[in-house]
Amino acid sequence: MFFALLPIASINAERPDQEKLNILFLYADDLGYGDLRCYNPESKIPTPNLDRLAAEGMRFTDGHSSSGVCTPSRYALLTGRYHWRKFYGIVKTFEESVFDAERLTLPEMLQESGYSTAAIGKWHLGWGWKEYLKPGAELIISADGRGRKTYAPDAFDWSKPIPDGPLAHGFDTYFGDTVINFPPYAWIQNDRVLQIPDRMLDTSAFKPIKEGRWECRQGPMVEGWDPYENIPETTRRGVEYIHQQAKHDKPFFLYFAFPSPHAPIIPNDRFDGSSDAGPYGDFVVETDDSCGQLIKALKESGQYENTIIFFSADNGAEAYAYARDKNFDHWSSQPLRGLKQDLYEGGHRVPFIIRWPGMVREGAVGRGIVSQIDLIATLASYLDYGLPKGQAEDSHDLTPLLKELGDSPRRAVVHSTWERMGFGYREGDWVLIDAATGYARKPTHGWEERYGFLADDDQPVELYNLREDIGQRFNLAKEYPEKVVELKKALELVRNHGHPELDRMDTAR
Repeated sequence: MFFALLPIASINAERPDQEKLNILFLYADDLGYGDLRCYNPESKIPTPNLDRLAAEGMRFTDGHSSSGVCTPSRYALLTGRYHWRKFYGIVKTFEESVFDAERLTLPEMLQESGYSTAAIGKWHLGWGWKEYLKPGAELIISADGRGRKTYAPDAFDWSKPIPDGPLAHGFDTYFGDTVINFPPYAWIQNDRVLQIPDRMLDTSAFKPIKEGRWECRQGPMVEGWDPYENIPETTRRGVEYIHQQAKHDKPFFLYFAFPSPHAPIIPNDRFDGSSDAGPYGDFVVETDDSCGQLIKALKESGQYENTIIFFSADNGAEAYAYARDKNFDHWSSQPLRGLKQDLYEGGHRVPFIIRWPGMVREGAVGRGIVSQIDLIATLASYLDYGLPKGQAEDSHDLTPLLKELGDSPRRAVVHSTWERMGFGYREGDWVLIDAATGYARKPTHGWEERYGFLADDDQPVELYNLREDIGQRFNLAKEYPEKVVELKKALELVRNHGHPELDRMDTAR
């Protein structure tokens, strides 16, 4: 953990624990900007709990994740640092942690500030699996026909604690299955599996998939594993945790990370038909219902008015959205172009809602550019916590925006999902796609033709003005070559030198 290796660099100001607000992060997986009714009145998916949360807090219309895929966005959220400064891509099967021991995380900061910290649900940031393997254990070719490599159940010493997971990076407790479609298919509590995997994944033992494919990587599984139990069980644990914390004097931080509506798309039966957008829509409804149960637990335990609630998603909706748009007339990214993985806005502009008693006005709408990277600096400001120099270096304090005292302190934001794709750079109304295309995968089902997009003009870069063209239909690179040059220089500055205005003096006291 960070503070085990670094001399004391900052301390929390004299704010008594009982005066600190609890913090609940609700983090969806592969949820589109246009899936919630509070963002898209024409959405075919009812989301009453999240709509109510937005009505009681601030709904940001220009909120972003760091990446178009999940591991990088989670890393950036919890460190206040662009993922591409360290790595690209997701943590693959049984890969190591993406966190360096000396890297300050949000839960570590909150621990130092007197908080109890818990993570429930999806992790996907890696563990110390190498130390968990038996001597001589070897990878085997998985049975999924794609040439991927994995380990058999007997490769691990399941009796040992799994190192370098959530507990090594600031969380007091963890409960989840690490990643719903990655092995091991077993519940993990803190740093141990609750049941020893004794077989390889067998999706034929599951109830039928409801949309798309299982998309589950091969690897060890426990007997009787049921992925449909993920949301019900994690929600139950979350509700239990919230009620337990009401009995303690310390404030709490609960990072609740959903597996949904990411594939496998498996809403439980009672949600079937609850939307007009097929099983995916029903899965969003189940996610909204879980959020409602957690919020209800805050109210029942008397903690609702003493809790900051943040809701967002790690990136936009998956490529199944093209067929969903054709079949159900529901576009998950409405009114944006692009989906998960893409550099276009639909890949990383996501729902972004904050309810903050005493800070945020009910029903407020934040229109400035904000990023999930900014949450650590914002909470550090609230707690009078001096962020050490070199930590959370891309994070901005959003307090002025939350209080509606001025514009967002964030003037620009950088996006890069895959190294091979290049970068997107947003400054003001302008977006530069420093690549020939912002697509990771081309649209299917005639989506571009249906929405009147122009054919690819084969220019080496793309330039859009979002004030005039929120859907990124018209590439203006030829019309404004000086703007392309200006934004390229600004992007290079951020990539190579960071944000000079964020350089901090060491605040050790």
